[in-house]
Amino acid sequence: MSSVKSVTIVGAGIAGLTTALALARKGIVSHVLEQAPALAEVGAGLQLSPNASRILADLGLLDALRARWTEPDHILLSSGLSLAPLASVPAGTAAESRWGAPYGVLHRASLQKVLIEAVRAEPLCTLTIDEHIANAEAALSLAPADVLIAADGVWSRLRSAVPGALPARYSGNVAWRFLVPYEAAPSFLDPRTVAAFLGPNAHLVAYPLAETDVFNIVAIHAQPDAPAEGWLRKGDARTRGRLLDAFKGWHPDIRGLLPDAQNPLVWPLFGCPDGAWTDGGKTVLIGDAAHAMTPFAAQGAAMAIEDAALLAERLARATDIGAALDGFEKTRRARVSRVRSRGAFNRFAYHARGPVALARNLVLSLRKPESLAADFDWLYGYRTPE
Repeated sequence: MSSVKSVTIVGAGIAGLTTALALARKGIVSHVLEQAPALAEVGAGLQLSPNASRILADLGLLDALRARWTEPDHILLSSGLSLAPLASVPAGTAAESRWGAPYGVLHRASLQKVLIEAVRAEPLCTLTIDEHIANAEAALSLAPADVLIAADGVWSRLRSAVPGALPARYSGNVAWRFLVPYEAAPSFLDPRTVAAFLGPNAHLVAYPLAETDVFNIVAIHAQPDAPAEGWLRKGDARTRGRLLDAFKGWHPDIRGLLPDAQNPLVWPLFGCPDGAWTDGGKTVLIGDAAHAMTPFAAQGAAMAIEDAALLAERLARATDIGAALDGFEKTRRARVSRVRSRGAFNRFAYHARGPVALARNLVLSLRKPESLAADFDWLYGYRTPE
């Protein structure tokens, strides 16, 4: 029988809410504390690959998600300079057949809403908002528990409770996000496709948000100095100028999207170095608080969801909490490290220029869709270890 009866979770984002639900399925009580006065998820879009959607389906959320998301037919890589297709990975029914779970794209707020509704309907979960938690002691004084889970994001306050945890660092890249209505979108954007356009020192990703009939656009480029931390920074004339410079030489139809973007927001991309996630006792970091990563593999949310499933599994069997948390960290660290490596490779490949870009294009053009899909078996076919 587990020695864990109750858990306090700081942070009501994707990591915290999914963890609360996963713990409830194991019979463990949780109290989620959130500093925001209202639960409104920031950001525009989110890709949920099969490794994440499988876990959400196991939590009973798939029908609610399918009512809100789009399952694209394929993932297309194209040249940002010419718009020429380079490679295609089958998704849609092919994804579910190959990896046993669907590939969906939706607004972050939609996933947040599904999770919040499920947590509020779960008797073993309590959610409290507008609580400013400065440290681990404050969290446990407000909600005493056997385990403290810090799910408070990339700029975590509770990270200081874990000796050896390292602060997030700027990656040298920024991301712009904006929305383009279907009716105003250029013809090269397809509402049944996740599209990535590759170019020197930058790339742009576009996919549909079916609930609002818009395309979510994320444009990422290198920038030596970091903008201020935060998710809701509006670009000024200087930063917009840098955006246009980063996409100089790209196809004019892509450049035409950038100056007229609706409500463009810019944020610095931070990642967490490979520091400690647990304190050897009862505190553990998960999600971006533990291992924030840049979005070059589109796996940030998926890694948080995977964390939730494995942590619940380990805590449900724990007779020694410290040992259970240590085992969780070791298991997840190996997985996260491999995903980080994939993201680093993607950044190199996506932002290649000159002869390297030509070689990349040639290699991709020779790969069949099924062969490319096989490259993702280790990632999308993941199952939570017992």
